[in-house]
Amino acid sequence: MTPRAVLFDCDGVLADTEMVVNALVADQLTALGWPMTAVQSRETFLGLALPDMAPRIEARIGPLPPGWAEEISTLIALEMTERTPSMPGAIEAVHRVAAAGIAVAVASNSGRAELAAKMRSLGLTTVFGARIFSFEDVDRPKPYPDIYLAAAAACDAAPQDCVVVEDSVPGVRAGIAAGCRVLGFARETPPGVLAAHGAEPFGDMAELARLLGI
Repeated sequence: MTPRAVLFDCDGVLADTEMVVNALVADQLTALGWPMTAVQSRETFLGLALPDMAPRIEARIGPLPPGWAEEISTLIALEMTERTPSMPGAIEAVHRVAAAGIAVAVASNSGRAELAAKMRSLGLTTVFGARIFSFEDVDRPKPYPDIYLAAAAACDAAPQDCVVVEDSVPGVRAGIAAGCRVLGFARETPPGVLAAHGAEPFGDMAELARLLGI
């Protein structure tokens, strides 16, 4: 059945930014005394919002400097303003969903400024309009369902009438907990892992329209 709304994650779904962002995080943590590569950063923090990253970091290196979260978020936002590479086929997929008369929203564990920069760089600000949600817009980030419940409400759709498009385990868990059907874009996470958490894996954005029945 065609959904009332499609709720997209950003990083790893719309934006091919995981390695760019994780390189920045890795550089910061290496300077703070936790030697890390971009690949290790991705493996450690994939799908997590900054509030959930901080305790893991502090367990390893001790208290973070005051304002660290705001500083790294600002650095990422500046980088994304300069360049936000899109995931192949993702921009076209969003436009096709919207053209079919289906409401679209984006729900990301990115910070608000960082997410806004990505949307501008990808040219999707107008498409999503007011339906752009960061972890700062809800009480709890993914894997809690708050952000997908908020996105569904903004689309005037019941969660069970929405499809979530995710690429990480925390994101899949959030979508399932919200009561949505979840499609797992298997690029950063193996399809079997996504499926084990309740998602329907797929591997190419060109498949999305068919999976949505449009």
